[in-house]
Amino acid sequence: MSKEIKNKIYLDHSATTPMDERVLKAMQPYFSSKFGNPSSIHGFGQVAIAGVDQAREQVAKFLNCSPDEIIFTSGATESDNLAIKGIIKALKKQGMKREKMHIITSLVEHDAILEPLMEQEKKGLQVTHLQVDKSGVVDIEKFKKAIKDNTVLVSVMYVNSEVGSIQPIREIGKIIKKINEQRLNDWKKCRTRDRGDSSTTLRASKPQPIYFHTDATQAVNFLDCDVKRLHCDLLSLSGHKIYGPKGVGALYVKLGTPLEAVQRGGHHEGNLRSGTLNVTGIVGLGVAVQLAGQEQTKNNLKITKLRDMLVDKIMKNIPDVILNTDREQATPAHAHFSFLGVEGESILIALDLEGIAVSTGSACAAKDLKASHVLLAMGIKPEIAHNSIRFSLGKHNTEAEIKKVIKILPPIIKKLRKMSPEY
Repeated sequence: MSKEIKNKIYLDHSATTPMDERVLKAMQPYFSSKFGNPSSIHGFGQVAIAGVDQAREQVAKFLNCSPDEIIFTSGATESDNLAIKGIIKALKKQGMKREKMHIITSLVEHDAILEPLMEQEKKGLQVTHLQVDKSGVVDIEKFKKAIKDNTVLVSVMYVNSEVGSIQPIREIGKIIKKINEQRLNDWKKCRTRDRGDSSTTLRASKPQPIYFHTDATQAVNFLDCDVKRLHCDLLSLSGHKIYGPKGVGALYVKLGTPLEAVQRGGHHEGNLRSGTLNVTGIVGLGVAVQLAGQEQTKNNLKITKLRDMLVDKIMKNIPDVILNTDREQATPAHAHFSFLGVEGESILIALDLEGIAVSTGSACAAKDLKASHVLLAMGIKPEIAHNSIRFSLGKHNTEAEIKKVIKILPPIIKKLRKMSPEY
């Protein structure tokens, strides 16, 4: 770590995390001595595939699934796209028309979900966007009402990257599981009752199940991601959000879930993701996921204490501040504020000049000057949304760093407000 970076305070862990030294150590041999192509049959290839296999087992253990259900990708964005487009392609291949398919998502999803769905919607796909409450959480009753006979997929993120709100993923999964079981039982009863009847042919095919996908990118560090407990069929995650490398991620695909590849060129990853495997990154991802599972409780306790200190002091020492993160329904890492009368970008730049890194929202949309779609969905007015800053803490942050932020921030806000015609 360079001196310039070492002396700065990093509070933007939702954008990316610094790589854990243990992850880097595990990856290093695969940059040089263990360089083989994992698809090669010779010894060099076998050494490489052994690293991939170990990582697959590490991710599978964390998610409580079979290694065969893990597909390695370039990150959560690719995983999300594969989940959505792959399901649609597979159902089309089975004979279902796109315009007959209905998908449910939420208004606060990452663009990696919203944009593929928007693209498919233009081609005829039916999409319902669930509203959220002031905490950014989906209403279960509204979700139930949104389900239709032709609903084929539900995709709701586990944790929102901007305000940190935790969605009721397990409850959603249980509802979908119950509906699928009920539909199947009703179909079986009809088959039994009508056996020998000419109408049997009308009920020959099994009912279309609803598949459930969750983007768990922001959840892995903090929450239980047991896919059996969550009752999900697909789950996305990314390495660089969990102190691992950039450019690598994974998609859990429950055995039996219909999925078609969205890119062609080889037979990698069970024919679902063509391209030579990023062995070095995959090895790092495996170790990062394993460490996340082992150290989750300890890290959560530490981060919660620091986040609460930051929130309490800011709310006490700075007037006209709105806390947009509901601490009861969010991860320990997130603290999202609106400082009335001051542009969030001005605060970000002023803090950066003091060596403190924060964000105005999702890093993927950092250059977009439009108000955050997440904050707008939560009922926050556009002008207040523009006054917002996201602090996202990590396992390496210290109490001394938080105290320094608390000391530096109030004068910055006061100075900027004096310059603002809106305040």
